[in-house]
Amino acid sequence: METAILAAGCFWGIEEIYRTTDGVKNTTVGYTGGNKQNPTYEEVCTDMTGHAEVVKVDFDDNKISYEDILNIFFKNHNPTQLNRQGPDIGTQYRTSIFYLNESQKKQALSKIDELQPNYNNSIVTEIVEASEFYEAEEYHQQYVAKGGICHF
Repeated sequence: METAILAAGCFWGIEEIYRTTDGVKNTTVGYTGGNKQNPTYEEVCTDMTGHAEVVKVDFDDNKISYEDILNIFFKNHNPTQLNRQGPDIGTQYRTSIFYLNESQKKQALSKIDELQPNYNNSIVTEIVEASEFYEAEEYHQQYVAKGGICHF
């Protein structure tokens, strides 16, 4: 088993994509990359805590590779938009890869180098060492599967 932590705008949509991906064993939405312990959704939405909305993806690396996880990440959001995705604006909606080891860091940097020629604008996805992950409130978990609407 391996884990990836990714920020691609609102966590509801990207979580649903990974949740339904073969080889993914578990997804959890939450917050990371900020300066407040145990932030709430309401606090993160103020854009004052520094956290990003993220999905933590636990996957079987014998069935799906970290590179495949990155391919899904880049395919399903615009990595050239700074601090926003679609109608969602603020640093909590930034595009980030929170790496858990040096291999993930190298693969993320390599993937950006590989994909950059496909974009007219610069990829602004941050590559940041993972920090404390705070699980989001229960009503955010599998939000789309519960019938919630998300524009992803």
